[in-house]
Amino acid sequence: MELSTYLRILHRNWILIVALTILGGAGAYGYSLLQTPTYEANTQLYVSVRSDTSGVSELAQGTNFARQAVVSFVDVVDSAVVLDRVINDLNLDTTAQQLAKSVEASSPTNSVIISINVSNTNAETAAAIANSVGTNFADVVVNGLEKPVGDAASLVRIETIEPALVPTAPSSPHTTVNILLGIVLGLGLGVAFAVLRSILDTRIHSLHDIEAATEAPVLGGIALDPDARKRPLIVHADPRNPRAESFRSLRTNLQFIDVDGSSRSFVVTSAGPGEGKSTTTSNLAIALAETGARVALVDGDLRLPRIAEYMGLEGGVGLTDVLIGRAELVDVLQQWGTGKLFVLTSGRTPPNPSELLGSQAMQRTLDALAEAFDYVLIDSPPLLLVTDAAVVSRFTSGVLIVAASGSTKKPALAAAVEKLEAIGSRLFGVIVTMLPAKGPDSYSYGAYSYAAPTDEVSREEKPREGRSRRRSQRQQDDT
Repeated sequence: MELSTYLRILHRNWILIVALTILGGAGAYGYSLLQTPTYEANTQLYVSVRSDTSGVSELAQGTNFARQAVVSFVDVVDSAVVLDRVINDLNLDTTAQQLAKSVEASSPTNSVIISINVSNTNAETAAAIANSVGTNFADVVVNGLEKPVGDAASLVRIETIEPALVPTAPSSPHTTVNILLGIVLGLGLGVAFAVLRSILDTRIHSLHDIEAATEAPVLGGIALDPDARKRPLIVHADPRNPRAESFRSLRTNLQFIDVDGSSRSFVVTSAGPGEGKSTTTSNLAIALAETGARVALVDGDLRLPRIAEYMGLEGGVGLTDVLIGRAELVDVLQQWGTGKLFVLTSGRTPPNPSELLGSQAMQRTLDALAEAFDYVLIDSPPLLLVTDAAVVSRFTSGVLIVAASGSTKKPALAAAVEKLEAIGSRLFGVIVTMLPAKGPDSYSYGAYSYAAPTDEVSREEKPREGRSRRRSQRQQDDT
């Protein structure tokens, strides 16, 4: 994946990442609060060798001896012989084995200094144990382990050079460090989860996902409208709404598609249900009619028709009646709005939709509409559910596929495109619906526009409008 893809993933999941980061820091802080504070006290001892002479050679030998002895003395510090004395001196309720876990002795290389570090949950106790360990260790070594036979004094001397002081602050837990580690861990988990989630999520979220899933061009994007069910015809209900502008941008792109022939007829379908194809088809038809073009909107979804309901028209008689010869096309076309848009509803639901839609009667009907209108839009069922859209596409200029952001899956869209390619139908592009209004996947209605001014489009359409008027006049004369 490219860097821009990762940035979109992070932007798309920023709430999750921030939440896990905060949770990591808060968890580390809570963990630190639950830990019992531990205090550390330290004392340092100096080991030397007595010498009756002041010669340099004798002093050097004594120092070397002390350095070698210190290595062994370090292991004596936390031995039972020392710690038992400490327990007795301080009346501690513990054993030498348990106490040894909190006592640590060390000495730098080639040094005669022994450092004793003691940890305890009580600051004063830690200091007392450290000093007692130092005192008893010195006594065990000088008057025990290194004491010569007889009354002679020991050659080893151990002196305290820095007694243990009562610590003023606990050494653990390291709250600040823990919080920083928790934040880093939470951030890492958030980013990893976001990337994994994006990899496993096969749904389409943006125009970029369309380009990645298929080679078909993106004709436009339509923003999500929570009130779409209440006012599906946004181009008519609220012409200045940004979503209405999205349909006008789609109209502009559609007008500049290079289509063979003088007519432009399109099957509008989707990979699956609930992706907004009927709403998109209706609004696109209204937007095209706004330019002065004559538009025929056909409800070719004979299984679950929606156009009559959206357009507020009578749907009892329509396409099925024309196909079975029960009605004439001119009698069932219903004028809508300013007179540039005519709607052919589905009519009654037949038992054999695919057969009717693939019949010669359907081809003659679409040919007649293409002759009389500048644009013919056929709302068809989803491609992957039934064959209706694929069958009808053979009688039209091509297909427009509607894909819903957050709903349509990339494999499903790819399968729909392959299905069209298999039957030789032409796919003009994909329309992405339900795009979020904000965020990394949001859509600006001008993003994929061909930037053709509206007045220029109107001038482009005037010749076709004239032809449409002549066709309309001929149609009226025939009737």
